[in-house]
Amino acid sequence: MSSRKEQKRSARVVREQLARERRRRRTMFISIAALAVLIIAGLIGWGVWANQRTTSFAAPRGANDGATGIVVGSGPVTIDIYEDFLCPICKQFEQTSGATVDQLVAQNKVRVVYHPVAYLNRASSTEYSTRSSAASACAAQFGDYRAYAKALFEQQPAEGGAGLPNDQLVGIGAGAGLTGNDFASCVRDQTYKPWTDHVTEAASKANITGTPTVLVNGKQLDRPTPEAITAAVQAAGK
Repeated sequence: MSSRKEQKRSARVVREQLARERRRRRTMFISIAALAVLIIAGLIGWGVWANQRTTSFAAPRGANDGATGIVVGSGPVTIDIYEDFLCPICKQFEQTSGATVDQLVAQNKVRVVYHPVAYLNRASSTEYSTRSSAASACAAQFGDYRAYAKALFEQQPAEGGAGLPNDQLVGIGAGAGLTGNDFASCVRDQTYKPWTDHVTEAASKANITGTPTVLVNGKQLDRPTPEAITAAVQAAGK
């Protein structure tokens, strides 16, 4: 009798162990399945976000293929100019070399692609680099990018502050002949902020590490002086 009780007790222990093992495996399988669902959902979400980040923007009139800049001119040699409207050295470049570039455009020697990047947002409490770049896209859409860009550099605020308010960016446009309500709304609504983000990201991926950066037919100039730009264009055109 004692032997039968012992056998029953042993069988019960085995059944309980098997039941615990089944519960453990079931819990493990459920956890693995839940983790897999979370990973798949995360990958899908990241893919949607990445796709929207790279494609959900409107490019202004005059944008190049890839929408990484604004094209001015149609000459045989391409000059790429990466500029930030809060960058003091970019202002100096405009003052010293801007007229030379404009002259090369007028002579139909070059096609200039201006890339208004937002690298210096950290130097402004209101992301002025982004706001001014987006405003320049509004100028391209409704009028004249170059006239507006020159005016932005002329009234460039100091680094470390708030930058110019949007109403002043609208006023600068009025001074450059952009007096329509559409331009004003475009600036205040930051319509082209997603495009600015795209331009800035594309520049970073192209290893553009600072502004101003000037390339002539893809070759970067160490010192983009008027003489260096003219010489590089002449050499590229041969």
